[in-house]
Amino acid sequence: MLPKPLLILILLGLFLAAAIILATGMGFLVITPLEVLHILGAKVSGTAVGAEINSAFPFVIMDVRLPRILTAAIVGGGLAVAGAVFQAILLNPLADPYTLGVSSGAAFGASLALVLGILGITVPVLVSVPLFAFLGAIATLAAVFALAAPDGRLSSNTLILSGVIVAAILSAGIGFIKYLADEQVGVIIFWLMGSFVGRTWSDVALTAIFVLPGLLVMLYFGRDLNIMALGGRTADTLGVDSRRVKKILLVGASLITAICVSVSGIIGFVGLIVPHLLRLLLGPDNRLLLPACFLGGAILLLTADTITRAWLPSELPIGVLTALIGGPFFCYIFRKKQLGQR
Repeated sequence: MLPKPLLILILLGLFLAAAIILATGMGFLVITPLEVLHILGAKVSGTAVGAEINSAFPFVIMDVRLPRILTAAIVGGGLAVAGAVFQAILLNPLADPYTLGVSSGAAFGASLALVLGILGITVPVLVSVPLFAFLGAIATLAAVFALAAPDGRLSSNTLILSGVIVAAILSAGIGFIKYLADEQVGVIIFWLMGSFVGRTWSDVALTAIFVLPGLLVMLYFGRDLNIMALGGRTADTLGVDSRRVKKILLVGASLITAICVSVSGIIGFVGLIVPHLLRLLLGPDNRLLLPACFLGGAILLLTADTITRAWLPSELPIGVLTALIGGPFFCYIFRKKQLGQR
């Protein structure tokens, strides 16, 4: 009999694989799971697709749907892992890339890179958008910490408030960028609301190159995160350099967030919802929680994207849907935290 945590991880992996196959077949052209598996098997093995398969199906799957689906899954997993790391480091159940303002900082940097291209300043988009997003995320995180802890003492009560304040300032900056974009403002607005429309294999590669190694780094420090939950002094006594580990993980989580935002725009609350739900099933051990968060985040965002793409009469920006789900959940966690403090 497999241990319960391992069984949950295996089930999440199987559920994600099934969700990818089902989502690939859903849309205007309905493709059965068997046909999806047949086409994927033919592409992997290099053999020809059978004549009984519609000739348009391989193009729809390989060039239209699968890049978008895989990008959504990797972005969802990355945001959930970043949220779990922020919560573990800061010991704050309300911390995630969205509530800390890191997503807004990354969006501001990415929007700046986009508007430079619109204004005619030649910058390679594939390089500039992720780079500007990362710089924006790091600068925002530094500003939030400086505002929340001017004397070096970090208060969990002021941390989220500082994130809201900095995000409000960045929102004004993004508004100015949209003003500069003029006729091209629609591109930036739709992107800021979160969308996977038009994602390609280069987006899959970009997110995978950063998010998957980032997950491995977080897993490497999983034991240190568990010890740091006991407090800074205890961690130092047990041989964990908590300051160094915090810096590495905060930069790593910000990089993952920046890459995800540069590809998908602002998608909130994934990093808040998934870690809380999986912590109820697996407990606080980050060595199990982090891979589970990656799988759970991938499932959540892929499901949300499939709903907006295949079920709704017109496509809704995915950031709107996750906000509708995450907003009430955030209120519940906040209220629970208040009652716990009392």
